[in-house]
Amino acid sequence: MSATPTGTTARTARRGATLALLVVPAGFLAVFFVLPVGTIVWTGLAPEGSPELGVLGRVLTDPSVRGVAWFTLWQAVVSTGLTLAVALPGAYVLSRVAFRGRRAIQAAVTVPFVLPTVVVGSAFLALLGPRSPINTAMTVLLGDAAPTLDLRRSVTAILLAHVFFNYAVVVRTVGGLWALIDPRLEDAARVLGASRWQAFREVSLPLLRPAIASAAAIVFLFTFTSFGVVLILGGPGRATIEVEIHRATTQLLDLPLASALAMLQLVAVVASLAVYGRLQRQATSEHALVDADAALRTPRTRGERWFLRGNLAVMAGLLAAPLLVLAERSLVTDAGYGLDHYVSLATDERATVLAVPAGEAIRNSLVFGLGATLVALVVGGLAATAATLGRGRLTSVVDRALMVPLGTSAVTVGFGFLIALDRPLDLRGSPLLVPLAQALIATPFVVRTLLPVLRSIDQRLRDAAAVLGASPLRVWREVDLPIIGRALLVAAGFSFAIAVGEFGATVFVARANLPTMPVAIFRLLGRPGVANFGQAMAMSTLLAAITAAALLAIDRLRVGSVGRF
Repeated sequence: MSATPTGTTARTARRGATLALLVVPAGFLAVFFVLPVGTIVWTGLAPEGSPELGVLGRVLTDPSVRGVAWFTLWQAVVSTGLTLAVALPGAYVLSRVAFRGRRAIQAAVTVPFVLPTVVVGSAFLALLGPRSPINTAMTVLLGDAAPTLDLRRSVTAILLAHVFFNYAVVVRTVGGLWALIDPRLEDAARVLGASRWQAFREVSLPLLRPAIASAAAIVFLFTFTSFGVVLILGGPGRATIEVEIHRATTQLLDLPLASALAMLQLVAVVASLAVYGRLQRQATSEHALVDADAALRTPRTRGERWFLRGNLAVMAGLLAAPLLVLAERSLVTDAGYGLDHYVSLATDERATVLAVPAGEAIRNSLVFGLGATLVALVVGGLAATAATLGRGRLTSVVDRALMVPLGTSAVTVGFGFLIALDRPLDLRGSPLLVPLAQALIATPFVVRTLLPVLRSIDQRLRDAAAVLGASPLRVWREVDLPIIGRALLVAAGFSFAIAVGEFGATVFVARANLPTMPVAIFRLLGRPGVANFGQAMAMSTLLAAITAAALLAIDRLRVGSVGRF
């Protein structure tokens, strides 16, 4: 008969289990994040092996680098402002107005956010290019005299794509709080003689300001580190720091320049994350909140109904139109509409610009995505479990450190893999780098998904199992796993969607003969020819369908707020 463990021995066992659980996450973070990023910093400061701050000074004073930094900054500011202007009315509609199909639209507006950036770029190439439906309609109306609208390689295309990509950030962040603010506060102001605008400005806006600022900070971060969208839609002279890092590495072979730019990027990202974290802590209201459904109001006046229709039209035009045009372009063939491009992805055995048959990129993405999902679940699951069992400083440090890759430039991580993992692991050029890089970016989502559920489990259940003689592994298998099962599936869905669509890091580490779908799309778009463009559109449509399916599965699996964006 086993001895009953005392409280002290139970705490000691729990502390030992926590340290054991942290070994894998801490090692993973050290090898695949700290080492690559640290190597980049060292390479930038010491290109000859000893620190030379003059290298950093020369890069930062270079007029071309200043131009890239200035473009990165101002396009991020403008993109953030445009996203707020377009999305705030949508946040109000989806959080405060009752209408048929509201929940379905609320879920649908999140789809663009989880789409791979190369898909977004491809969609806007199809929507704003010379063969777009807009030009087709103008030709039908005006004949051969119709002007041709071509916004490819323009700042306008970049800004529109950024609004498309980040619309859901504002709707979910601001709308999530807006739905909980008691509408009677504004009603009281209206009774006292305030106009609708005055009631919003004096009552709701002060309550929403922290959430608006938080959303603005995260949109700025995403647009400041934009890579795939700018790489595909931007023309000469329109490169963000991330794009310039890619160019310096792959075209100029200038590692000191790329390292210095990566350092500059890292400083900006850390500063943005610090601001975002501070604003996020402030994004709570001291006023009484209500149930989200209690705040819904049916539009009554003619103005309210037109306001609803106008916002629904914006959502359809901005969010749905690019994806519909993307799907339509994938069906265009020389003989009309057909599935030729999809068939060629599966049956074309020629080694095209991808160096392999195009269909193999789909298989690579699925295989790498599943591998990355498995790694992210193991690393993130161990970290979340350790954070639940232990309350020490080490646990808190590892927990927060695992969040840092989420805000760090994916290009910086991929570049770090390229230059840091040749010694002592000798992994440079290995296909294993692809799922490892993808898992590094997906792991924070696993931790954030599992942690609230694990912390909700009554510790007495674990203690009771331990008293009955169960080992820590059996306690986890018999107590924790049945409770977190659905959350684990949600985390797996997030990880798979992120891994399949990851582009920034993968484009650095993917071997030429093992391209993923985003890399294949980028290569196809970079080559002339109707067949290449059609296959790029078809593969983009398939990739969009895969990520959207993962998102819909997450929405069906989540319970309460688990897995909510």
